[in-house]
Amino acid sequence: MNDNHNPEMQNPESDLDVDRRNLLKAAGVGVAALGAMSILNVPFAGAQDMSTGADNFYKSDRVMLEKVTFKTQYQLNVAGNLLLPNNLDRAMRHPAIVVGHPMGAVKEQSATLYATKMAEQGFVAMAIDLPFWGESEGEPRNAVSPDLYAEAFSATVDFLGTRAFVDRDRIGGIGVCGSGSFIISAAKIDPRLKAIATVSMYDMGAANRDALNKSLSVELRKEIIATAAQKRYAEFEGGAIEVAGGTDLELTAQTHPIQREFYDFYRTPRGEYTPAGASDQRTTKPTVTSNTKFMNFYPFNDIETISPHPMLFISGDQAHSKEFSQDAYNRAAEPKELLWIQGAGHVDLYDRVDLIPFDKLHSFFGQHLA
Repeated sequence: MNDNHNPEMQNPESDLDVDRRNLLKAAGVGVAALGAMSILNVPFAGAQDMSTGADNFYKSDRVMLEKVTFKTQYQLNVAGNLLLPNNLDRAMRHPAIVVGHPMGAVKEQSATLYATKMAEQGFVAMAIDLPFWGESEGEPRNAVSPDLYAEAFSATVDFLGTRAFVDRDRIGGIGVCGSGSFIISAAKIDPRLKAIATVSMYDMGAANRDALNKSLSVELRKEIIATAAQKRYAEFEGGAIEVAGGTDLELTAQTHPIQREFYDFYRTPRGEYTPAGASDQRTTKPTVTSNTKFMNFYPFNDIETISPHPMLFISGDQAHSKEFSQDAYNRAAEPKELLWIQGAGHVDLYDRVDLIPFDKLHSFFGQHLA
């Protein structure tokens, strides 16, 4: 890890208690991976040119994009970008891959890039919006529901597996950031997902219960839960639904480097995207009262039962989130693989095409969806 961080952060422990109180006051929410956690004393990737190789909005003249919608088991519409190779023979059945976006993002952020690149390599690929986000249904907007997030992956398998040009016995998935934990949750109860890859994975349960490096006390966790629970009364009586956490709307001299890393993607032209009808003041930010649902989310429990379906965990060796990929790998049963990308931070693997190991993803799914 590089210690070249902001001089204002040289002694973060001295301000930790104040920061935690501010967390409760300003967020009133669990320590979400995309914001509140970033004030804690955790390691981070050093300063770097975050734009190098970044191509989130990559388009390919070798694939076609079809916008589709389909229903979950709970009759919520999921919106997807279906990416197909231009030369796809629709008379034959092909392997398919579902791709989930980072927590708080939408399918146009990272997921469609991955789906496009996989379609270039001959796969049918679908980037989806999780329920409550982007163009998918669900109220209130930006709500947290790990079960419904996992269900969206199974619903995508329903859709893909009923296309005449898809081989339903050769469907896999990629989860980026938070979606890594959601697709693992899905795969534990949906063996139709034959191969799973995660990239820059967050265990959204552990991230909220414990924060990075288990730096959140049980006492503070209980305060966060109690604060959110009290806010439910106001919402029940018709009050405004508050959002918190997520990525800061502006930078200050005190902004932590992890938050700066997210800001560079979500709040600049590099990756900024506001869906139609949404507010750019609320993007990435989960609702306060629903975010505590993550406290009950344990995606890595029973992860070994996914075997014999293979799992590939990809993370930057400089990523502040790398503990989650390591933990999942340690718990998973064979066949499994953990791939460290040298010099890469967490957000780097959202869109930096010079670092994302698309060749490895091609070979992994080519082998296991053969």
